[in-house]
Amino acid sequence: MSSFRAVTQSGIGEGQVCVLLVNMELGSCDKIQTGITSHSVLYFNEAGLQMFWADAKKARRIKTNMWKHNIKFHQLPYREMEHLRQFRRDVTKCLFLGIISIPPFANYLVFLLMYLFPRQLLIQHFWTPKQQIDFLDIYHALRKQSHPEILCYLEKVIPLVSDAGLRWHMTELCTKIQHGTHPTVHDILALRQCFSNHPLGMNQLHALQMKALSRAMLLTPHLPPFLLRRRLNTHMAVIHQLDKALAKLGVGQLTLQEVKSACYLRGLNSTHITEEKCRTWLGEWLQISCSLKEAELSLLLHNVVLLSVNYIGTRR
Repeated sequence: MSSFRAVTQSGIGEGQVCVLLVNMELGSCDKIQTGITSHSVLYFNEAGLQMFWADAKKARRIKTNMWKHNIKFHQLPYREMEHLRQFRRDVTKCLFLGIISIPPFANYLVFLLMYLFPRQLLIQHFWTPKQQIDFLDIYHALRKQSHPEILCYLEKVIPLVSDAGLRWHMTELCTKIQHGTHPTVHDILALRQCFSNHPLGMNQLHALQMKALSRAMLLTPHLPPFLLRRRLNTHMAVIHQLDKALAKLGVGQLTLQEVKSACYLRGLNSTHITEEKCRTWLGEWLQISCSLKEAELSLLLHNVVLLSVNYIGTRR
């Protein structure tokens, strides 16, 4: 893997490094690749590599344009913002594979690990169509496990809400959700004051609640509280910026795949929901998100659960 060290020291972009890593893994394992692909577990093919390489070139083009014209991330059009967000996540996975491939002959072991754990180690370009559905269902099942804990905490803080009107609205919202009713946009926005200050503001959340919310966002909960808070803040700020850009573009301008990906990122398991229902749900999310200020991002974070848990076709 001396070639990996040479690449990383030469100043080549991170996207190019990742594509070179994947090519090295494939090139070193040509002899065993045929046997593995016959089992239809890995989706290593030219098309997957081409898609990832195209993503890398597009990300580099966007970053170059940002640098030339002094454009900030939040000023980008929606599709460019979303592309950079997703590409950064893909790069993280590829760099991890590159690092564990550094020891001599470790690349053979890495290829075996990718065969055994494609969901954890491979980006979606290398998942088969069936794996894409199955893996997204698995990830959603993992984040659903945190929903009862999050909703239980909301019920526990009701007595801590000082305003009687807000306390009534919180009680009504929790009752609706417990009875399987999908809340309206008004039901959720009526509580924005509770989520900007005590007891549910971002800076007032307890460690256990932040861990549950991290799991609901498919983020690691295994961090110190101050890092959990910072990561949740950063993650929701990016989604809030994406929402503003998407509102300018319009949900109607998105393709089916873009709509389903946007819904999934925001907490809805869109793999088994019709396009019409996905667009309706995403429209409700945008109404809420675009009404919130930066100090109220805790409500947007909880909205991942509040707006998705009882939506049509999602409660099983």
